[in-house]
Amino acid sequence: MNTSIDARTNKALPPRRSRVYWALADGLVLAKRNLVQIPRVPELLVFSTIQPVMFVLLFRYVFGGAIDVGATSYVDFLMAGIFVQTVAFGSMTTGVGLAEDLQRGLVDRFRSLPMARSAVLTGRTIADLARNAFVIVVMLVVGLLVGFRPEAGPLGWAAAIGLLLLFSFAFSWIAAAIVLMVRSVEAVQQAEFIWLFPLTFASSAFVQTDGMPGPLRAFADHQPLTQIIDAVRGFLLDQPVGSAGWQALAWCVGILLVFVPLSVSLYRRVAAR
Repeated sequence: MNTSIDARTNKALPPRRSRVYWALADGLVLAKRNLVQIPRVPELLVFSTIQPVMFVLLFRYVFGGAIDVGATSYVDFLMAGIFVQTVAFGSMTTGVGLAEDLQRGLVDRFRSLPMARSAVLTGRTIADLARNAFVIVVMLVVGLLVGFRPEAGPLGWAAAIGLLLLFSFAFSWIAAAIVLMVRSVEAVQQAEFIWLFPLTFASSAFVQTDGMPGPLRAFADHQPLTQIIDAVRGFLLDQPVGSAGWQALAWCVGILLVFVPLSVSLYRRVAAR
């Protein structure tokens, strides 16, 4: 049987299925590396939690009384948007962490090891997925403290949390692609804000889209964050989800299909330099 040879190590490459297995195993090793760093730098986790808490308090007690969302209480309406916003902004950690690894030369060290090149990206996105899961739990506790009363059953909770985690994973790959194009930590932070802020605030996160001007409402109604927010809100409040459920899933899967191979391709170009 013919086998391929790795030009770097002069060793036979394993069969395709084994290569996929070892690529995932390498990614999990690097994910563990990234997670182990969190207790050593707790400020990163603390500050990534403080910002969404501030948004909850601001909109709950400052703006909430002036915003009419119909029969639903504003805090119940708000929390789905906060969950999705928190996860979206959490993708910035993926970009910043990867940019720091590039600047410190860690990628060059990884390149010299017999490991899958995609493992650096996979490890970073899996680690940030775990971190986002923790932040979602914290935000749920904060929401309950300020009056959030979800009515979801077990299936509703499973669907909402599963969609949030899938969304987190998808947006982390967008951040990875951005950082591999700009590579500077400062540029990554600015680039992330440029596209995340319009998506977050021109959505159904904090207000209903009915009162927006025509073109803005058309954009808000059909962009991915609105579909995900509406689906999560419906699941948590045990309300009809309608088409938002499958559209949110389609957006997440579509993003992964585009940005996973794009990020891996960009990383290979960077690693080859």
